[in-house]
Amino acid sequence: MKKKNQIMLSDYVLSFLRNKNVKHVPLLIGGAISFMVDAFSRNKKIKYIAVANEQSAAMIADAYSRSGAGYSCTMATSGPGATNLLTGIACSYFDSIPSMHICGQVNTYEQQGFHKSTKKVRQVGFQETDIVNMAKPITKFSYKLNRPEEIKYILEKAYYISTTGRPGPVLIDIPMNFQKMLINPKKLRSFNQPKNKLLHLENKIRKFKSFLQKSKKPVIILGGGIKCSNSQNQLNIFLKKTQIPIVATWSGVDLIDHKDYRYVGNIGVYGNRSANIVVQNADLILSLGSRLDTRVTGGKPETFAKNAKKIIIDIDNYELSKQRGLKVDLKLNYNLNDLLKELNKYNIKITRNDWLKKSMNLNHLFKFPEFKKKLSKRVNPYLFVNELSNVLNKNSIIIGDTGSHLTWLMQDFKIKYGQIMFSAFGNSPMGYALPASIGAQIINKKKKVIAFNGDGSIQLNIQELQTLSKLNLPIKIIIMNNHGYGIIQQFQDLYLNKRHEASNRVVSNPNFKFLSKAFKINYNFIKKNNDIKKIKKIINSNKAEIIEVDIEDKEKIIPKLEFGKPIDNLSPQINLNSIKNYLSTS
Repeated sequence: MKKKNQIMLSDYVLSFLRNKNVKHVPLLIGGAISFMVDAFSRNKKIKYIAVANEQSAAMIADAYSRSGAGYSCTMATSGPGATNLLTGIACSYFDSIPSMHICGQVNTYEQQGFHKSTKKVRQVGFQETDIVNMAKPITKFSYKLNRPEEIKYILEKAYYISTTGRPGPVLIDIPMNFQKMLINPKKLRSFNQPKNKLLHLENKIRKFKSFLQKSKKPVIILGGGIKCSNSQNQLNIFLKKTQIPIVATWSGVDLIDHKDYRYVGNIGVYGNRSANIVVQNADLILSLGSRLDTRVTGGKPETFAKNAKKIIIDIDNYELSKQRGLKVDLKLNYNLNDLLKELNKYNIKITRNDWLKKSMNLNHLFKFPEFKKKLSKRVNPYLFVNELSNVLNKNSIIIGDTGSHLTWLMQDFKIKYGQIMFSAFGNSPMGYALPASIGAQIINKKKKVIAFNGDGSIQLNIQELQTLSKLNLPIKIIIMNNHGYGIIQQFQDLYLNKRHEASNRVVSNPNFKFLSKAFKINYNFIKKNNDIKKIKKIINSNKAEIIEVDIEDKEKIIPKLEFGKPIDNLSPQINLNSIKNYLSTS
């Protein structure tokens, strides 16, 4: 019998989520999560999104957090439902995106070890799976509820861990019999948050200023950690005082307008030539929110800006302490937003007009790069991306998948400040962009959302076209069709003597026109360069649209870095001597 102040545990969970500003929960129903999902019938302030695959649910949640909501949650049943979440959870873990994942578990009395005789039994309850230990390497906190009375403490602890320090996903496994139990929220134990440590930065800031004052050729790198720490406002205050070159990693590419007079380009193994050259000729690197992984530094980090002192700000001390050949001269293990606030108090100005002018002149030198000189009979992907960036306004969200198309997008799209562009850069799974676009559109109803896919990547979560259609979301789904894993073909050309095993035309694609009809989504085909101008009308449509773009099978990513070479030595190679002489200070 229900007593005064008692509510069902499932109802308490939904109220907690709503208090954390979660309005939508992507999920797929199953027996072990049914009582939790039933609670939505009693709470009209929070809704669920029924998806076709739990992997998509985690990717929807990931994008939901990235593109405006700040926090998200999924729900999944035990066994395969929970394990399907793992790829999407990994996306959030490696890119530091806060989210919560609630899994239903079999009843406690059906679990392994409930009786002594079942301690070493492989499985007792139907679909019983130890998702907690599976998820631990890719979550900040993973826990199976032992008693219903723990629920408040565990939810508060999980949320705190997820959103503080270096953010990331958490997972809570709730047995089915607990979900329907009655609890009294007033009698539940709370989690006490640790007190924040005071910043003691005087000595660090003195050293910071000293490095800047002595530097003749400084460069700022913008990374995704700026967004994870909500530091955009403090960053803009800091940048107003700088007259030096600025570059970005892929994760930080939308943090600055690409027409900004200080912006050179994005850097790394598929970076812009000018940006990579400027970094390699700098004498000081200020890295804001980038862990400087090998996609940025190249496969041999010791070759990265080897004549430059390096200041790296990172909340994760393990990232600062890794020994991979990259020497760091000043390590600042702080929350970037807090640190920028302190730096802004000191009114530190950095002006190197001669170095900035030379860097930007170099940028103009490569304004019409080599990939635009050769036009194929089909669509040149760089021309298409360039036109797409011209057409989209500031109120747009562009989400890339993984493969050649993502690289073309990142190399030639010109950001207008206010646009949001991202992919799951750390985990980088095929099949991310479509479900992620659903998460972004749900929380940004008035924005134009673009899912940028390859013909291979779209197929991994193609079932979510039905989710998109059912929800009547006006997402534009671009499919860059080069007929079979182009980025792998280029790798095979370079390292495997052009043996295209499991790539090229051996990979089969569906008829995307017929597929569009099945899901009741408008279909558009861009066959040659002259057709690119159609994109403006298609983008301005208020309905969902599939846009198939016909690309040459062997269309290359240009430029790109071959393994072991420094990042300014991109292929096809150019003579760097005269450029280095030009960039040297007088």
